[in-house]
Amino acid sequence: MYIFHDPFKNKSNHKMRPLFPLKPPQRYRTLRSRPKGPPKRTPKFRRPLPFVAVIKELENPNDALNLLQEYQQRGYKHDYPSYSAIIYKLARAQKFEAVDTLLYYIQRNDIRCRESLFDALIQHYGKAQLVEKAIDLFHRIPSFSCERTRQSFNTLLNILVDNNRLADAKNFFNRSSKMGFRPNSISFNIIIKGCLEKGELNEACKLFDEMLQKEVQPTVVTYNTLIGFFCRNGEFDKAMDFLEIMTQKKIWPNAVTYALLMGCLCSLGKYKEAKKTMFDMEYRGCKPGIINFGILINDLGKRGRIDETKSLLLEMKKRRFKLDVVVYNMLINYLCKENKPAEAYKVLVKMQVEGCEPNAATYRMMVDGFCRAGNFENGLRVLNAMLNSKHVPRLETFCCLVEGLLDCRKMHDACFVLGEMEKRKVRFPLENWEALIMDSCGGTAGVNLVNELIDPFK
Repeated sequence: MYIFHDPFKNKSNHKMRPLFPLKPPQRYRTLRSRPKGPPKRTPKFRRPLPFVAVIKELENPNDALNLLQEYQQRGYKHDYPSYSAIIYKLARAQKFEAVDTLLYYIQRNDIRCRESLFDALIQHYGKAQLVEKAIDLFHRIPSFSCERTRQSFNTLLNILVDNNRLADAKNFFNRSSKMGFRPNSISFNIIIKGCLEKGELNEACKLFDEMLQKEVQPTVVTYNTLIGFFCRNGEFDKAMDFLEIMTQKKIWPNAVTYALLMGCLCSLGKYKEAKKTMFDMEYRGCKPGIINFGILINDLGKRGRIDETKSLLLEMKKRRFKLDVVVYNMLINYLCKENKPAEAYKVLVKMQVEGCEPNAATYRMMVDGFCRAGNFENGLRVLNAMLNSKHVPRLETFCCLVEGLLDCRKMHDACFVLGEMEKRKVRFPLENWEALIMDSCGGTAGVNLVNELIDPFK
């Protein structure tokens, strides 16, 4: 008989020890709570290169080259991002001589570049009407150890058309295969746009047929270009014919398509039909956009019915549309034309509260509106805000404000505006000085003073 001996019997004060060391309690997930897939990693954001970040913050592009040399002296090794950042900065300021210098350096040192750099430069040359430089750069892209693609080819076509060089654009387009490019829908759209701007409808239709023959699928932009041509010429029925063709081809119209049709109806004096088109488009599977409401607002403003836009603005609010600077500018423009600058100013304040940044046109219309109403003090306040926002008024706006302030005997304010003009190298015209002095002095004294002031500038 085996007797089980309990070693802890009669030892009540003895603390029982576990046979195995205990681990801290662990939490176990059930099958339902188990996370799916690999654990998510916190995204690591790349820090911007110090030199590139500094270049982007520079206000004066002339300082860019000096900064380049300064960093080089510190032992900083520049590469493509550094040079491209400077070139973008210089090109935006149209400092093309400095751009040429950097391009020569890049080419000589065999620094590999991306095509996007040359694409942007071609666009800047186009905006500055330096078409020959754009063409030359396009031909030189391969010499920078960079592959030339259809992207830069289409960019060149576009700036040629925009600069009234349609014949050159057609020449490049026809030689595309020799350069190793197969024109796509964008290429065709650009040439079609150029033909229609010249009124060459038959040529545009031939290109449209050529797209189909070469199995290049027309896009909604292709049809919008053709529909826009008929709309601008008041041929609404022909525009609708193309709308029907595109839907048969299973290419669905977008908000721009309907905006073109609405604009045509408005130009024909059919506002109600245009408004009906906007509300009907939703039933056809296309939601109205700001551009569609803008067409109606613009038409009401042209016809002096700006007060009727309130219902449209309320509808936009219901749809949770955020007004853009274009719509705000329409409201400000037409309110100022109706001699309601105070109401227009409220719109300006509202757009800023809503987070929409006014542009140069916004401020210009506001200053001109106050000047037309004879409220030159408020005009000066808006001008101050405009200058602080780095926008420069037109010469006419400056002159109108100076003359108004002088008429109101606000000499100090007028001198301030003249000083701001001088800072920006905008000259107050001599003929305006002559008129001001003649109004102030009159008679022989005024004539003598005018001659004395003008002689040094002759």
